[in-house]
Amino acid sequence: MKALRFGRHAAIAVIAAGALALTACGSDNATGAAQSGAPSATGANVTGTLTGIGSSAQGAAMDVWKTNFASANQGANVQYSPDGSGAGRKAILDGSAQFAGSDAYLKDEELASSKDKCGPEGAINIPVYISPIAIAFNIPDVKELKLDAATVAKIFRGEIANWNDPVIAAMNPEVTLPDLKVTPVNRSDDSGTTSNFTDYLAAAAPEAWTDKAAGVWPASLKGENAKGTSGVVKTVTDTPGAVTYADDSAVSGKLGIAQIKVGETFTKISAEAAAKAVDAGKPVEGRSATDLSIKLDRKTTIEGAYPVVLVSFHVVCSTYATQETVDLVKAFETYVVSDAGQQAAADAAKSAPLSKTLQDKAAKAIETIKVKS
Repeated sequence: MKALRFGRHAAIAVIAAGALALTACGSDNATGAAQSGAPSATGANVTGTLTGIGSSAQGAAMDVWKTNFASANQGANVQYSPDGSGAGRKAILDGSAQFAGSDAYLKDEELASSKDKCGPEGAINIPVYISPIAIAFNIPDVKELKLDAATVAKIFRGEIANWNDPVIAAMNPEVTLPDLKVTPVNRSDDSGTTSNFTDYLAAAAPEAWTDKAAGVWPASLKGENAKGTSGVVKTVTDTPGAVTYADDSAVSGKLGIAQIKVGETFTKISAEAAAKAVDAGKPVEGRSATDLSIKLDRKTTIEGAYPVVLVSFHVVCSTYATQETVDLVKAFETYVVSDAGQQAAADAAKSAPLSKTLQDKAAKAIETIKVKS
């Protein structure tokens, strides 16, 4: 099979044609899939099954990406199991998946290990999904609180036991806080959301959060735990006084959400505020030109930025064994980072679309994927 190439204008043209055809059929798909078809090469669709494992935070976005891509490519299918970022990275490294969804880019040692399955240039980290992490709580009659990093750290360390604690009350004089036990709920699995959340706490509140950033929750800390984004959200929803950290798309409308202190003001959670925080990040040093890992500035004081944010990646191989797999990976990932793919995710999951600069870099990185020589 000949390798497929996608130009931005050609992809948009195909998307527009697909959207018109679907509209003519009277589709009322609530996810917006009917309005956002996936790009395919003129006169040829990719075929085969692409298998991914990883981030549960990407779940809503992946659902709409899979649906749209399959709609535009009738012989193609994308399977994705949201088992957590750690499971995804393990799967790409051992060859049991063709791509991983991960809320943390590969560490240096993981990148070196990836050469066993992905060829001499190893794997590539491609940003596909930007989303704020909500500090979400279940306090009867309270939908919003203002918290700073140190207070958040103390809540999750169990050092603040009740919601009417004077420290919380001082930041929220307009809120009537109940005498209700605080129950922190953390992820039980190796999670990119945990990695990003603890990275924020370690950087923004180092005196209160003395553990290093990690994908696995510190074993020394007490509290409840649950597997996956859906697991922690359900536990908090069922438990008055509980609090967790989770992708904003999973908690909106269900739980109370905290504003976070940035500089001298408190910032409300939003896709736009998350995007501002990502724009303040820097490329990870020592990586190849095609690897787009981003080091976030968790201590930013930029007005309107929300630093409790995750940049979620698709980790793909730089080389695959067959041309069919190369074509399939390139076609799917090209759609994911396109204007249509990013807008579909934003509509479905309230994520922040990649900036134009980051989109272009991602598209160029995807184009370098090739067959093993």
